[in-house]
Amino acid sequence: MKETQVVIVGAGINGAGLFRDLALNNVKVTLIEKGDFSSQTSQSSSKMLHGGIRYLENFDFALVQEALEEKNLWLKLAPHLCFEREFYFPLYNFSKYPPFMLNIGLFLYDFLSHFKNRPHAMLSKEAILNKIPSLKSEGLKASGMYYDGIVDDAKLTLECIYDGLLESGTEALSYHEVVSVDSQSDHHIVTYENVFSKERFQIKAQYVVYTTGPFTDKLLPHLGLAWKEKMLTSKGIHLWLKKDAIQIEGSVVLTTGEGRVIFVIPQRDAILVGTTETKVDAEMFNIKASKEDVTYLLKILNEYFPKAQVKEDQIISTFAGIRPLVKEEGTSESRGKTSRFHQIYRPTHHSYVLLGGKYTTFRKMTQEVAQELVPRFGISYNPNLTLNPLRQHSLYPTFGQRPKITPELIKAIIRGEKVTTLEDLIKRRLSMIEPMERLEEIEGIKIEEIKKMLP
Repeated sequence: MKETQVVIVGAGINGAGLFRDLALNNVKVTLIEKGDFSSQTSQSSSKMLHGGIRYLENFDFALVQEALEEKNLWLKLAPHLCFEREFYFPLYNFSKYPPFMLNIGLFLYDFLSHFKNRPHAMLSKEAILNKIPSLKSEGLKASGMYYDGIVDDAKLTLECIYDGLLESGTEALSYHEVVSVDSQSDHHIVTYENVFSKERFQIKAQYVVYTTGPFTDKLLPHLGLAWKEKMLTSKGIHLWLKKDAIQIEGSVVLTTGEGRVIFVIPQRDAILVGTTETKVDAEMFNIKASKEDVTYLLKILNEYFPKAQVKEDQIISTFAGIRPLVKEEGTSESRGKTSRFHQIYRPTHHSYVLLGGKYTTFRKMTQEVAQELVPRFGISYNPNLTLNPLRQHSLYPTFGQRPKITPELIKAIIRGEKVTTLEDLIKRRLSMIEPMERLEEIEGIKIEEIKKMLP
């Protein structure tokens, strides 16, 4: 039977971040994921590193400050995966706050970043329409402009794992499902199964950490842990639109009548639109966007960009994910108002559960677990190791100049970036947004030929 010091269950951004942190601090650690790494919630965000400007309304100043600090850190550590760009926040006659209050809020946003954000500005109606002529002019009063980060969320997760794997005593297993955890007084026996072959394996670990996000409430009772439901799951969907669907250069933040915030972000030679925020009633793994979700976003778009009249045939693809919101005792179940602070639980003496939080703050969240775990192995915890840049970059970058995709490049990615399936390659290693079922070839290479290269 294999042995390790820590097993992490779940390889989204929190699992990946903790894996890297423990590995850099010389802890023997094994990461186990049911699907591909970052194939669920952590590839389904709005692709932003941001402070969360809307959380200022809830007075979550500490959260916003931490997120802004982390956003600006990752812009330095991983410039190949993220970049800063302007966001426009138009105000209308029906908007909740007047321009002077938005100006105060944007100043506070800059202040909480220690003025490391590029400075905000307020634009007149004429100025914002000059910037974005397609924007609805009726009732438009003014607009704020501020700066946040754009990121390839899946690849940041993947590169944290690659970085951890450069250390000795580490292992990361995709497409392996944990089926049982036998907890003893000073260790666990973790049994996991290859999802394809159904072959089972066991590993002995002193600690188990669950970073399973929205799947936690179902998984932990299934594994026999005494666990009370903690999650207030929220479904968010996004649309990838053709780049000419809306005449737009900068990103736009839209606020709806019911208080929702919708982002419209040009990137990847397309336009990303999202997100919804609805209750989850069905199966959560590999969740899809519903027709109602799509219709809702198109309605909002056509309200704010009336000249565009975006139709379904201008949608390249859609995706959906589950936000792992944590229930707050004594508060309503409003998903829009639920805090994005995280929580750490200890269901047994030798296990941890990390829940909630924002993608942007994953490094700080996982440090809280790492700083407890590392000293238990007689090692002095060094919190500064995660401040170093990621050492193994993806072979095919998402942004900027990209190399031609060749059979040799595909083989190198499959060999060096832990690719198992065609979806792994197309969605998360090549960062393609086209639906897989429509792809017959990639830059002249037939899909059937690519399939033959897979393990």
